[in-house]
Amino acid sequence: MTQAEKIRVMLVDDHPMLRLGVSAIVNAQTDMHVVAQAETGQQAVEMFDRQSPDVTLMDLRLPGMSGVEAIRAVRAKHQRARFVVLTTYDGDEDIYRAIDAGARGYLLKGVSHDVLIDALRRVHSGERYIPQPIAHMLAERPAHCELSPRENDVLALIVRGKSNREIASELNISEATVKCHVTAILGRLGVSDRTQAAVAAIQRGIVHLW
Repeated sequence: MTQAEKIRVMLVDDHPMLRLGVSAIVNAQTDMHVVAQAETGQQAVEMFDRQSPDVTLMDLRLPGMSGVEAIRAVRAKHQRARFVVLTTYDGDEDIYRAIDAGARGYLLKGVSHDVLIDALRRVHSGERYIPQPIAHMLAERPAHCELSPRENDVLALIVRGKSNREIASELNISEATVKCHVTAILGRLGVSDRTQAAVAAIQRGIVHLW
């Protein structure tokens, strides 16, 4: 098989050692090779334009532009772009956002080499690769639980321990409006107080502490 016939893979992760290890695994295969590497979401978007990889292996936690944002940015210009997510994020909201952005595979770091390579091959061939535990978490995600952008802003500040007054000041809205948002957030998350909302936000991947 010539280089031109091999599956062209791009790696996106901000940890050089991980990229080095995955690159060695991919390049050891007879039917694929790494054509590009990026350590930020913005670099991934720019690199995709230059290299046009067949499959991109994408982390979600990246400095600046997130992995989900990078997937959306690439697919806005290249609708046939194929992504496999490789991440530590295992919350149902993380999974939902990645799949909604256009990822066709979702893996957690720590999977075996064989699973990783199988996922790349299947996604390249046009299939989806969503392991059963990931599919189960996605299926268990509550219906109609999406938060509005403003509600996400409020929830992020709740997670940081901000009071309604502090949230109102930071977002330049009234305390009454904050209270309305908090009530809506509790209802959408199916919780009864701010502490439970903060815990649910972190566990489900709605808000990340980084």
